[in-house]
Amino acid sequence: MKINGEVEQSIIKQAQAEAPEESCGYLLGHGDEVTENYPMENMDHSTEHFSFDPNAQFAAVRYARKKGLCILANWHSHPASPSRPSAEDLRLANDPAIRYAILSLQGGKVNLNSFKIVEGVVVNREIHLASD
Repeated sequence: MKINGEVEQSIIKQAQAEAPEESCGYLLGHGDEVTENYPMENMDHSTEHFSFDPNAQFAAVRYARKKGLCILANWHSHPASPSRPSAEDLRLANDPAIRYAILSLQGGKVNLNSFKIVEGVVVNREIHLASD
């Protein structure tokens, strides 16, 4: 999956503004190219996990369809931990058709990886930004 620099900056700004809580959203685009961040509210307002409002998820799907885009990934931040799926992330990753992107802000460094997760197992990792 390719994420353009504007989208990367958008999710970094969102994550930094919402820290220390985890922030989240969808990455939209075509094929394997992300062209847009669709910000979502972390309904849990937690520093350790996130959840989407189901009505907001439907709104995101309608928005993507209206613009002729696909949801390529969901993303969330790890404000104080590495850019890798937690046990909870693996357990909740229930759509093998999309990627799961995690933006780490740990120690003031920005790292963004995305993962293909099938039946709770990471089967592929892509590095998008690495500052360490």
